[in-house]
Amino acid sequence: MTSNESTTNAPIVTGERADLLAALAKQRHFLAFTTRDLTDDQARQRTTASELCLGGLIKHVTGVEQGWVQFMLEGPSGMPDFTAMTEKDWAARADDFRLLPDETLAGVLAEYEKAAARTDELVTTLPDLDRRWPLPKAPWNEPGAEWSVRQVLMHIVAETAQHAGHADIIRESLDGAKSMG
Repeated sequence: MTSNESTTNAPIVTGERADLLAALAKQRHFLAFTTRDLTDDQARQRTTASELCLGGLIKHVTGVEQGWVQFMLEGPSGMPDFTAMTEKDWAARADDFRLLPDETLAGVLAEYEKAAARTDELVTTLPDLDRRWPLPKAPWNEPGAEWSVRQVLMHIVAETAQHAGHADIIRESLDGAKSMG
């Protein structure tokens, strides 16, 4: 066994990668924690002026993380061209922010755990966090901009943290429960 492997032959993650994974794990915890003890119906409820609900936020963050993982592996071809999306495409994408009648909170949380495990494995095994790709076409991306894998990971942490904050407000409006405090 090498000094970089545990008894399960999984690489031991240290340094920057460990820090990125720890930051992401913390934000994932806060996001998922906002859904504790909720029913599916509660996870579907909109409790603020926003269209967001807790189940939909979990779905959205899962999809975002999955998309950025594909980007880390394939570059912009791993993500949609958001500038070419039709009104129908945008309407379908809106369902990513809702817990639909045929979906369960347990199901979307399980998908989130799978996405998280895949991201964590990739962060552990990618040979180079400096690998750069042009950003996918999207109205919110600067044309011609590139991101390294490291920047993508920091974006996933930031996106997860932002939505954990949204989730905390939604949950507090639902039943008074808070993630902290």
